[in-house]
Amino acid sequence: MTVASQPRSDIKDARLAVDGKKRILWADTDMPVLARIRERFAKEQPLRGLRMSACLHVTAETANLARTLKAGGADLVLVASNPLSTQDDVAASLVHDFGIRVYAIREESNDTYYKHIVAALDHEPHVTMDDGADLVSALIFVNLGRLDDVHAQVRAWAQQKTTADRQRLVNQIVGSMEETTTGVNRLRAMERDGVLPFPVIAVNDAQTKHFFDNRYGTGQSTIDGVIRATNMLIAGRKVVVCGYGWCGKGVALRARGLGAQVIVTEVDPIRALEAAMDGFGVMPIAEAAPMGDVFITVTGNAAIVRREHFLKMKDGAVVCNSGHFDVELELPALKEESDSITENVRANVDEYKLRNGHRIYVLGQGRLVNLAAAEGHPPSVMDMSFATQALTTEFCIKNKGLGHQVHKVPVEVEEYVARHKLSSMGIQIDELTAEQKRYMTGWEQGT
Repeated sequence: MTVASQPRSDIKDARLAVDGKKRILWADTDMPVLARIRERFAKEQPLRGLRMSACLHVTAETANLARTLKAGGADLVLVASNPLSTQDDVAASLVHDFGIRVYAIREESNDTYYKHIVAALDHEPHVTMDDGADLVSALIFVNLGRLDDVHAQVRAWAQQKTTADRQRLVNQIVGSMEETTTGVNRLRAMERDGVLPFPVIAVNDAQTKHFFDNRYGTGQSTIDGVIRATNMLIAGRKVVVCGYGWCGKGVALRARGLGAQVIVTEVDPIRALEAAMDGFGVMPIAEAAPMGDVFITVTGNAAIVRREHFLKMKDGAVVCNSGHFDVELELPALKEESDSITENVRANVDEYKLRNGHRIYVLGQGRLVNLAAAEGHPPSVMDMSFATQALTTEFCIKNKGLGHQVHKVPVEVEEYVARHKLSSMGIQIDELTAEQKRYMTGWEQGT
């Protein structure tokens, strides 16, 4: 597959653009930091001549990041990072109103998903962005010649390239940004195994990202997804949150805020202790299984809720996932234990009827419930995450030659985003006096 054979875009329906533009501009009103960066980028053009491929959730908030990158001069291709996270009207508007190439369709098949990944590869990017590291992992497998480890669409594309072409594609990449915990974990494993061929900046690990996006964004949007899918009253329910990282903390806090009795399951003793001291019940998933009304996984790991847990659940239990990939719920085992499966008993709700007569309701096919059944994170919190994305892209271009490892977001980027977010909220803070600075950097003064 060559550049010439690629369509300019692949979206569901161009006629949806009118509604998509409204959604994009509405989100933009609550993303003032990113808007400020976009205004500067338009004047300075720091990304001029840069080809970028981004594999991200195609939402209204992402659209405003795409607009910012284009304003900075980047030639951008945007593809979906999850089959159920694309907002089709947003994708249509990006193509029709903003002239950005988009390859994303909600509920796209696995073949289509990887056909779109190929479009991102075919763009021959200088910089990549990922939600989950699927794009980078495809690049690395192709570069290593491990074509049996990639999807057939990627394999067919790679087989048309010489080894030199594949290596040139990877060697020209000056940097990549990763925005998810799952993706950063994968990238650190690549670094550990010595196969990471270019620098990556762990945007997810930025304080202006995980403290806010993961905690407040995932917390609110996950509960929003559960409510939109089920119309359930959360008050009085037993909500089991699997994982107490930043996402799990946010989900647990929001569920408790709506009156739920929250149980946390963990494998990390420090996080489990923190959850207990935060006032949550803490126990193994096997003990929580017969107690919970709603189960939400946010671990970034696989097979968290398994066959033996499904069999213990009460009739009518609701199960969903808010981790990046759809591997946290062992749905093949649930299917094997079911007499019948009724899809879409309600939008984004599938009913599994077990042989013991109990019904289990799975939301969003086990994919990210906050995007499958709701709209994802609110614009205000994505303002910080995407401002960080845009500025780290600029940093990569200005600092070519970073080591082939996973890097932290520069502190000056963090402080810029935080200060301008505070300013947009009408909040001022103190500054250290000269005396305070001397005290904090000296050692002479004691008791």
